[in-house]
Amino acid sequence: MKNPMLAVFALGLAACAAPAQTPPAVAENALEACAARGGALERVGRAQTLQCVIPYADAGKSCTDGSQCEAGRCIGGLEDANPRENVTGQCQPTNMAFGCYTTITNGRTGAAICVD
Repeated sequence: MKNPMLAVFALGLAACAAPAQTPPAVAENALEACAARGGALERVGRAQTLQCVIPYADAGKSCTDGSQCEAGRCIGGLEDANPRENVTGQCQPTNMAFGCYTTITNGRTGAAICVD
């Protein structure tokens, strides 16, 4: 009876162990590739996955449509979630689309979305 209990205890400890680390060679290649694109590796989102976060030069610039932004996305806050016209938003700051926002197209708000 001690052996099954020991096995359950060992499995419980293994579940608490830190997640596996990215092998150094892979991490170095990813870091270099990301830096070459002007970004930095960061842990993002609810799952805290390692992603290449690239800032956009026009981050925060006023816009009424994604065509006015480097990334092609003009976003507004949740206060802009009610459909209306003549809305001004801001160009998306990075290539990561986490958070809650509305997309603004042709000066009109779209539906609100929250991305974890």
